[in-house]
Amino acid sequence: MTKEEIAEILAKPYAQQLLNGPEPARMAYNGLDGDPRVIPIGFWTVGEQVVMATVPKSAKVAALRKNPKVALTIDQGTFPPKVLLIRGTAEIELVAGIPDGYLTAGHKVMTDDQYPEWVAGVQGLYDEMVVITITPTWAKLLDFETTIPKAVEDLIKEKSAG
Repeated sequence: MTKEEIAEILAKPYAQQLLNGPEPARMAYNGLDGDPRVIPIGFWTVGEQVVMATVPKSAKVAALRKNPKVALTIDQGTFPPKVLLIRGTAEIELVAGIPDGYLTAGHKVMTDDQYPEWVAGVQGLYDEMVVITITPTWAKLLDFETTIPKAVEDLIKEKSAG
């Protein structure tokens, strides 16, 4: 998939709604033991990249250093479902302090009243963080209005032809 095709998908209104909404991403990666893992994680975006931050000694950091391939799902539990699927490669960077994007991502899931106390707690906890930047190599938006999974599309064609 080309960068232009990925950018076109990520620019669609439903994709933007998911990328800027409160739902966490679900990130799949391979653990150090080779077994798959899926975790919910807050995120923010920089251009077409999906970015998150975490504890430097977390298991996912070590695993992503060994194998940087990931898959992300961001979805809403509404009907019809809205699902953004992304595959890509993770880059790991140790940074001093707390990235502004991490604070912004946290604010998406709490009230304005909760936010100052959360920020104070985060600032007291983290001296450094690891920033994980996912560069998409593939993307698909399923909105079940204009796009559906290919297998469902094929089944509909098969049933309407017969």
